[in-house]
Amino acid sequence: MTEQSLGLEGRVVVVTGATGAIGSALARGFTGAGARVALLARRKLPLETLAQELSGLACPVDILDTAQLAGAREAVVEQFGTIDILVNAAGGNIPDATLDVSASPFDLGLDATRDVVELNLMGPLTTIAAFGPALEASNADDRSILNVSSTAAARALTRVGGYGAAKAGLENITRWLAVELGRRGAGIRVNAIAPGFFVGEQNRRLLLGDDGEPTARGRRILEQTPLGRFGDPEDLVSTALWLSSPGARFVTGAIVPVDGGFGAFSGV
Repeated sequence: MTEQSLGLEGRVVVVTGATGAIGSALARGFTGAGARVALLARRKLPLETLAQELSGLACPVDILDTAQLAGAREAVVEQFGTIDILVNAAGGNIPDATLDVSASPFDLGLDATRDVVELNLMGPLTTIAAFGPALEASNADDRSILNVSSTAAARALTRVGGYGAAKAGLENITRWLAVELGRRGAGIRVNAIAPGFFVGEQNRRLLLGDDGEPTARGRRILEQTPLGRFGDPEDLVSTALWLSSPGARFVTGAIVPVDGGFGAFSGV
């Protein structure tokens, strides 16, 4: 796909979780497609470094803090004049919400699980509530919200039940918002991508050993993935760009898996 075919030249894109593996790959992808990017994340130093690389705007925020999000929205509109696309890439699991391999599911840490739900469901919802009015005010012909879900939303994965439940909720909210905004003629489409297994800071120890080789869990995942490898964050970029572009102007309420075939394979 070229910049011309995508139609993202000059669009203003807000990316949350911008310092993470997926968020930073998406931010680079949108920049490469000619968009202007505002980058949101909690870690100030890597955020500012990325913003400098991409000639973007750094907005250090906690996505659960409505006041910080309001300030970020105002900063983006002041800098760029509008907001056309919102990408909710912030999220992830929490170690204390990951069930020990030998533990009972009744031992699941409830406080940590609440934190996972807050981060992965309420975080995107809070961000959408903060930036939604600015999206409605945009004069762009095509505006969109893109959420980052997970293969854990559609299939029960051992040890990470809270994370899967939160992402399942996010997918339901994605469809609900698509219907509500479409029916009221808001001009905003809402979709999600559902990555398969991508190695990042939060899951590295679950998937890879200290020697860089797959753990027992990692090997089982690769056996269930027809393409036979873990995903690379760049594998998500073209799908995210398409869903956010005018080329997908009749696509809303869709959850697009990018998982190497994991969700399609029965294991037999």
